[in-house]
Amino acid sequence: MKLVLCTRNPGKVAELAALLHPTFHVIGPDEVGVVEELPETGDTLEANAEQKARWVHDRCGLPCIADDSGLEVDALGGAPGVHSAHYAGEARDPGANMRKLLRALEGHGDRTARFRTVIAFVEDGRAQLFHGVVKGRILSAPRGTAGFGYDPLFAPEGEERSFAEMTTEKKNRISHRARAMAALLEHVRTR
Repeated sequence: MKLVLCTRNPGKVAELAALLHPTFHVIGPDEVGVVEELPETGDTLEANAEQKARWVHDRCGLPCIADDSGLEVDALGGAPGVHSAHYAGEARDPGANMRKLLRALEGHGDRTARFRTVIAFVEDGRAQLFHGVVKGRILSAPRGTAGFGYDPLFAPEGEERSFAEMTTEKKNRISHRARAMAALLEHVRTR
């Protein structure tokens, strides 16, 4: 099955492609002639994921998946949430985002957080959403060099290591994105 991954984030491409079953032939939006910036104007993860998948599907007609993920920090009322990628500004600079998050948490004892992913699957004009959550905590300083985004600051429950200190295989067994993808793959397998 040919499947379009509706993202230009190389970290997401690598993670999503690794999580997909080998029976999928994964391509990017550029390979189907969609070279414009993907829209992301929703105020929820669900809205953004579906908007991106529908937008590409409407232009190419192929089955499409898109995800939107956010880091939700309890002490910050769920922020940065849907604004995670551009928390520190439109440049989408992961280093600046992490520095802003650490400044916002100064003086807070509660460092509990969760990563949440919503994957939208659009096929034949119909959309379905799949969710994945992993709970954890925000570390006091970045650790590790793997992964992307907030991975150096996030340690999942039961782990001392950050996502960025884990192998790709380990992270892909427990991550929010892996959980949402598992739900999508189960749907595809049973339909």
